[in-house]
Amino acid sequence: QVQLVESGGGLVQPGGSLRLSCAASGIMFRIYPMSWYRQAPGKQRELVAAISSGGSTNYAESVKGRFTISRDNAENTVYLQMNSLKPEDTAVYLCNAVLPGTSGIEYWGQGTQVTVSS
Repeated sequence: QVQLVESGGGLVQPGGSLRLSCAASGIMFRIYPMSWYRQAPGKQRELVAAISSGGSTNYAESVKGRFTISRDNAENTVYLQMNSLKPEDTAVYLCNAVLPGTSGIEYWGQGTQVTVSS
């Protein structure tokens, strides 16, 4: 059974930092591209950051220079370090894993709430 379990969300003041974790089980983690998405109330889900199996990364323009995605294949975990947080970063953050190839199979975590407010 595949599981992606996010943790690390919470309430933080503007300018603060949080580190999200996504622990994966039931998949050969090291071969999966991994991503973080977020969804705010009334808005579409958007890609925040992605990391390939080889460690290449890309980011949404809105988080470049503030967020860093990384992975630890030994721990089957992907991280999202979020610095200089803004109120507009408030959302549920979800972890995503896409099976390499053309199957279209992907897995999602349940999400972790991040609230940036004073």
